[in-house]
Amino acid sequence: MIKVTRLNGMVYYLNCEHIETIENTPDTVITLRDGKKLLVSETSEEIIEKIIEYKKRIFDLSSLINKDNF
Repeated sequence: MIKVTRLNGMVYYLNCEHIETIENTPDTVITLRDGKKLLVSETSEEIIEKIIEYKKRIFDLSSLINKDNF
């Protein structure tokens, strides 16, 4: 999950696996797979960087778990 901020300042966590598209219009609009749209204060580049960092953590943990099983 990644942390995002709504335009009103409310912070929440979003499952990045549910993101369909990210657009700059000029606010950042995240469209989820179910069609729901979210306006956030982060730029699309910041969101992409957060997703990459999240995925890195997941893959790092996965490799540690696999090593412990052998």
